[in-house]
Amino acid sequence: MKLFTVGPVEMYPETLAIRNLQIPYFRTDEFSKLMLENAAMLKELIGTNNDSKCAFITGSGSAAMEAVVSNCFGKSDKLLIINGGSFGERFVKICQIYNISYDEVRLNFGETLTNEKLSLFFDNKYTALLVNIDETSTGQLYDIHLLQDFCQKKKMKLVVDAISSFLSDFYEMDKMNIDCSIISSQKALALAPGLSMIVMNNTFYHEKVENREPVNLYLNIKEHVKNMERGQTPNTPAVGICFELHQRLMEIRKMGVENHVMMIHQRAEYFREKARLIGLSIPTYPLSNTLTPIIFDKGNAKEICNILVNEYNLMVTPNGGALADTVLRVGHIGNLKIEDFDLLLDKMKELI
Repeated sequence: MKLFTVGPVEMYPETLAIRNLQIPYFRTDEFSKLMLENAAMLKELIGTNNDSKCAFITGSGSAAMEAVVSNCFGKSDKLLIINGGSFGERFVKICQIYNISYDEVRLNFGETLTNEKLSLFFDNKYTALLVNIDETSTGQLYDIHLLQDFCQKKKMKLVVDAISSFLSDFYEMDKMNIDCSIISSQKALALAPGLSMIVMNNTFYHEKVENREPVNLYLNIKEHVKNMERGQTPNTPAVGICFELHQRLMEIRKMGVENHVMMIHQRAEYFREKARLIGLSIPTYPLSNTLTPIIFDKGNAKEICNILVNEYNLMVTPNGGALADTVLRVGHIGNLKIEDFDLLLDKMKELI
């Protein structure tokens, strides 16, 4: 099975070799050293200074999203959420569960986030803006500079779910005035799912986390940050994935972030050019390098997905909800080569 999915993705041989090893006990100086190195490399690659705080959550990206919303905001806050798909909707649902006030910038499928849409909310007072910078359900890459400018003018915090964008698109946390970033293991890092990371600058941590009373136990960010001072986590972490992470961070650091992003970009551009040539329809809004959404106006997207996986062992990413029958997504992250995309395009051409 060849995975053209957006998480989990095709893993690299070096990562698979680590997964084959016995998982060691973790309350040791050796593991603490590895985790402190993980935090330092992660902060370097995400573009923030070493004084920023890092929390490692054993859970999917949604667990980290919930941890940030519940630990950093409360009844005295009001949030603005960019809701352009199922992951923007997830931020909305988390706010509803924790009774946190919010407004949402709603985007229908095919709509681009613009300054005109944001300006409708400019006169309202908000604590922070929450955004999935690559809305994974649609592939739209929102304009970070537009959001950065909006938040600076309104003196709001900027919280970015970069789970699908980190290491696929250009992302520099401090230069983009991002206060808090959320990332996860199974996207461009190409690791097993189950480990998520929250990176916060010092000001955000001190103002929004440090003095707030905890509302949960397992997802208590303050406890995670305190434990990371000694390279540990308050609960049993996904030990094996932490070792995978160390190897991948060293490899990406050696390659260089810009080179890694360019590699993903070249795959995406190659696929999109060839896809258009065979008659596939791609949205016109700005796209992340992570994935390409393909539109099937005849409503046979789910059928195409099933044939690709059942007859050709090619797994693309189906959509759920309202887009299930009209959109499928092709991922460009993980251990994929140009010839893999040629094979996928040949089979898709046959099917259409």
